[in-house]
This record gives sequence, C-alpha cells and structure tokens, in this order.
Amino acid sequence: MKHTTEPKTRKQAVLHFIRHAVEMLVAMVAGMIVLEPVWSFLWPGLPGNVTANALVMATNMSLGMALWMRIRRHGWASIAEMSAAMYVPYLLFLPFFWTGLISGSTVMTAGHVLMVPAMLGAMFRRRTDYGL
Repeated sequence: MKHTTEPKTRKQAVLHFIRHAVEMLVAMVAGMIVLEPVWSFLWPGLPGNVTANALVMATNMSLGMALWMRIRRHGWASIAEMSAAMYVPYLLFLPFFWTGLISGSTVMTAGHVLMVPAMLGAMFRRRTDYGL
C-alpha cells in the first residue's frame, strides 16, 4: 500500500506510524466488544474453556483489525500477518497450560501482553505501509 502523501520529516513518519498502531489497538478492542455478546449467546460456557476462549478472543480482535485494515486499503498479506500476531502469543502459551505448567489466567494475560509487540513486529515488517 503506497500513501499519496508521504510524511516529510522523521518525526512526522514516527507519529504517522504511532497513529496507525493506535488505530489497530482500537480496532482490536472494537472487535472484542462487538463480538463478545455474540459468542456469549452462542456459547455460554466459553469462558470456562481457556483454549477456546483464547482463540475466540484472537479471532474477535483479528476480525476487527481486518475490517479496519481493508477500510484503510491494506492488502491481504498484511491482514494475514496482523491476524497471526493475534494468535501466535496464545499458541506459544497454550501448550504450557495444557501440561499444567501455567494457569488459564496466565495464558490470557500473557497472550494479551505479547500481542502488542507481535502487532508492532508485523507493522515494522511492512513499515512503508505504515509511514516509516
């Protein structure tokens, strides 16, 4: 994705990148807020299933971001990478949960915490798409 108006200074480029990161975070939260009631209705026991809950949450965030990224005219490869950034943190921690080494709350907390650097990593990988 090429921008028609490129930032003129390094500071403007960094601010442009940060704005995009904040937009992604807002889209993630919007996806969770909008889709959580749907899942609560369809699957009342979901919160009790850590694995399913983590993957559903990653899906909700991915759908919110994917929608926003399409609105911003990002390509499917960028959307797939950003979506992977939502799942990979959970996929790293779930085996430790399955073997009893960590709790479900640790999976959820660690997954959320690591999503931000994973998302930023995906953005840095395609930094020209985000104004850097």
